[in-house]
Amino acid sequence: MKILMLAPEPFLEPRGTPFSVYNRIKALGKLGHEVDLIVYHIGKNVNVNNVNIYRIPSVPFVKRIAIGPSLTKIPLDALLSLKALLMILNKKYDCIHVHEEAALAGVFLKKIFKVPLIYDMHSSIPQQLVNFNFTSNKILIKLANFGEKFIIKNSDAIIAICPHLGESVKLIDPNKKLWIIENTTVSECNCNISEEKTRELRNNLGALNKKIILYTGTFEPYQGIDLLIKTIPIVINEITDMIYILVGGEDKQIREMEQMAEKLGIKDYVVFTGQRPVEEMPLFMEIADILVSPRVTGTNTPLKIYSYLKSGKPIIATNLLTHTQVLNEEIAVLTEPNPDDFAVGLLRILTNKKLGENIGKKAKELAEIKYSYSAFISKTEDLYDYIGSLRSA
Repeated sequence: MKILMLAPEPFLEPRGTPFSVYNRIKALGKLGHEVDLIVYHIGKNVNVNNVNIYRIPSVPFVKRIAIGPSLTKIPLDALLSLKALLMILNKKYDCIHVHEEAALAGVFLKKIFKVPLIYDMHSSIPQQLVNFNFTSNKILIKLANFGEKFIIKNSDAIIAICPHLGESVKLIDPNKKLWIIENTTVSECNCNISEEKTRELRNNLGALNKKIILYTGTFEPYQGIDLLIKTIPIVINEITDMIYILVGGEDKQIREMEQMAEKLGIKDYVVFTGQRPVEEMPLFMEIADILVSPRVTGTNTPLKIYSYLKSGKPIIATNLLTHTQVLNEEIAVLTEPNPDDFAVGLLRILTNKKLGENIGKKAKELAEIKYSYSAFISKTEDLYDYIGSLRSA
């Protein structure tokens, strides 16, 4: 099929939704579909088979897009919608595939040009307004709820990236065609992780002969990075031959966490690497003894959880819906979202190597069965077979 895809994101950047979009287009390209993807003017250029990437015109003074809703996105989304309109006027498409708030423009394009619409639902729009403290205005939140219902009811098929979002869709429209396609990484890692490379990385991080607690991801408030930092004084009372490695974060966010570590007197036990290329993540996970996700709010499953599972390393995560849709006590240590309980979870693994090995092994087995590359491709293929049946009907 010829697919017009709208993704209101800086592309590609190392964060959840852009990675999800990247995985989606790689899968579609592999299946032989031709994708015209429209994104913001910001981001790293990537090459994907059968995919053409189109960017909106550069907007003066807009050099960075914050995660979550923002006023900055309003003019960018308007330009993205206009570019989509111009493209669909000049080229025939078999379907429109939209991400996040671009779904609203997608509905109107569908109605005008009579083309099937797929809504790729990464989050609940009204929930995002609240979670990111964008607004508490009841009228705006009601409008967002109305808009979400309008989008769901007018989409021909919906992808939900976790079960909770799927349940939200069914509450609005029980008969809606829905595919739960978790954000597993579809790219296969061909990296050669040698002992020399792992030793070099450990040495560069000052982590030789130390147990490594690893976090990867953004440093947004809901990720619970401050909670994680506050576990360090508790853990080092029991074990001192360990170090926390935190991969990700913006410069300002890192400085704030460094200041917290300084005040707590534990700066020698934590390393902030900043953002690193996605290609390096398997190497970081290879040197880790424990992988952590200390999220304190939210309902969507973090993309990193699927990579964590595939690594075979023990996972410590907060006992919240954002994690428990995928994780349970057999494949992870789940704790309450506070420093004391999280520290106890860390110490359980640090002091019980066998427990960590068992949890990691079961996690990897689950990932290979339920969240594999082939499962991701198969679900995507099934969805597009359905859309194809609409075009031929």
